[in-house]
Amino acid sequence: MKKCYLLLFLPFIYLIMFNQAIASDNEATQYNKLKNSIDAAITKFEQTNSQRWSFTVSRFENEEGDITRSVEHYNPHAATPWQLIKTNGQSPTSAQIKRFTDKKSKQNNAPDKKERISMPLRKFVDLESLTLISEDESTMVVDYNVHIKKLGDDAIGKLRGTLVYNKSLHFIETLSIVNTADFSPMLSANITDLALSFNFINNAGSILLKQNKMNMKGTFAYFTQINETSTDHYTDYQLLPTQHAPDISH
Repeated sequence: MKKCYLLLFLPFIYLIMFNQAIASDNEATQYNKLKNSIDAAITKFEQTNSQRWSFTVSRFENEEGDITRSVEHYNPHAATPWQLIKTNGQSPTSAQIKRFTDKKSKQNNAPDKKERISMPLRKFVDLESLTLISEDESTMVVDYNVHIKKLGDDAIGKLRGTLVYNKSLHFIETLSIVNTADFSPMLSANITDLALSFNFINNAGSILLKQNKMNMKGTFAYFTQINETSTDHYTDYQLLPTQHAPDISH
């Protein structure tokens, strides 16, 4: 009798197993499609030649209440690519221009120059951890794990990222990173709040930075408060003729 019941239900069992296999295959297909889309978007950003563009960047920094503002212009074809236009709303003095030029020169010769020139999106986004949060006709919102080496091993598993992918233009519109728990990037330092965000634009097929923000709070040596905010806003992008240009750093 039991064998008869088993034979009766076998077709239904096979049907359930078949449907589960189909669902699993569909999930794998959707995940691979998502991964390929984000990977291609990152590649598109990496292939953008920043040496073809001039721009203006307005910077704001607030470090424990010490506020500084500057307006800078970059032209890779100029003898001095970076120029200081304004500092704290005023025209810069000769001494300020010299300090600015010396700082940019040191950045240009720094060992990590190449990494700073091209923002390492691929290092920010763990393609193996992508999760589709929501989707509509124009965008996909995707969640992912983050490991930023410079923040130290203690930050592993304590950072989470979200990006917005433009489906029609095939690029990442925004990317944000926040911490989910306190972490220590170095001895005696503790970060309680970290928020990074990057906005991008698609200009004639080139993926360019529009704005990046950073907010960070914590303590250093247990007693010193860390409270930093910075914003860089990029405008006036101009495509330049093709020619050899010196390396730069942002």
